[in-house]
Amino acid sequence: MGVDANISQPFSNLQLELLKLYASNVQEEDLLQIRDLLAKFFFEKAKDAADKAWEEKNLTEQGLIDKHHRTAYPSNH
Repeated sequence: MGVDANISQPFSNLQLELLKLYASNVQEEDLLQIRDLLAKFFFEKAKDAADKAWEEKNLTEQGLIDKHHRTAYPSNH
């Protein structure tokens, strides 16, 4: 019987996979490397999504600068 057969939701598929990994009692050094890999993986996915949105909206740095308008607040002096 697999590990996930005994686990009921609300665990996500990623959580279930990680629980299987943790059941194998990985060394602390390996755990740190796995955490680093996961962080890099999700960073790259977020960066790719941002790049795609940037391209789809034809955004440029100068366009963002030109559109940036600060809200004027009354002076407390």
